[in-house]
Amino acid sequence: MGYERFEPRPAAWHDRLGLYWKLMRADRPIGWLLLLWPTWWGLWIAAEGVPPLWILFVFSAGVWLTRGAGCVINDYADRWLDPHVERTRERPLATGAVRGREALALFAVLMLAAFALVLTLNRLTILMSFVGVVLAATYPYLKRYTHLPQVYLGMAFGWGIPMAFAAVQGEVPPIAWVLYATNILWSTAYDTWYAMVDREDDLKVGSKSTAILFGDMDLVIQGVLYALVFLGLLLVGRQAGLGTWYWAGLGVAALLVVRQFWICRHREREPCFRAFLDNHWVGMAVFAGIAADLALRGQG
Repeated sequence: MGYERFEPRPAAWHDRLGLYWKLMRADRPIGWLLLLWPTWWGLWIAAEGVPPLWILFVFSAGVWLTRGAGCVINDYADRWLDPHVERTRERPLATGAVRGREALALFAVLMLAAFALVLTLNRLTILMSFVGVVLAATYPYLKRYTHLPQVYLGMAFGWGIPMAFAAVQGEVPPIAWVLYATNILWSTAYDTWYAMVDREDDLKVGSKSTAILFGDMDLVIQGVLYALVFLGLLLVGRQAGLGTWYWAGLGVAALLVVRQFWICRHREREPCFRAFLDNHWVGMAVFAGIAADLALRGQG
């Protein structure tokens, strides 16, 4: 019986695909949406409305592929840590259901598929995609050496913004970098809610995060981060000439963020995780404001 416990799981293709699907977190779309909204912010502002449909498809599918690849390489890097963390101990690599070399192969396949899509775009976008690969592949290892992996996550998650401007306009104007910096701040803020969920476990195993770095000042610093996010979005809106509908979208987003602080005031795990998830609605509210304002520009 002891020998049977260590036999690999059945190798039927549907079993493996199910494990790979779970490893990619494809059953949990929140990560994909948190990447998609800022990418769409960039696409719509760059195109001053609905972007060319092929570019929209490439970036939307690319976000899904690279997010899946990022989850795979993250779990590969954390395969020794995840079994000791309550929230992650049942992940396929943590349980041994998927081997490390399988994860690396899946990461390579996903990134190659994303790169194949990028190859249909212009030269600048193709060159910028190499930076995206480096960011995605190196992010998971930051938590071993710095308390700021959430900042690096923002750099990786937001790289689709300057790439979107490159694809649509053939250049990356200053507004793209302001939006990119704003997204880094936003990603740092919402991923800090996520890190607050794991803070006790991370302290036990020696992992680092902004939640640990901020300590008792976490809610104050979160307030500063979100204030800077909205300042960045105000600057972007002004530079892009966006109007009433955009400001309304920002207003809704601000109310959603206020709610996050209210439910997280006691720093409990479940509310902090819910606050992290609710950032999907923040991103959608901002996008709705951008899309509506550009669609209705010149009307009325």
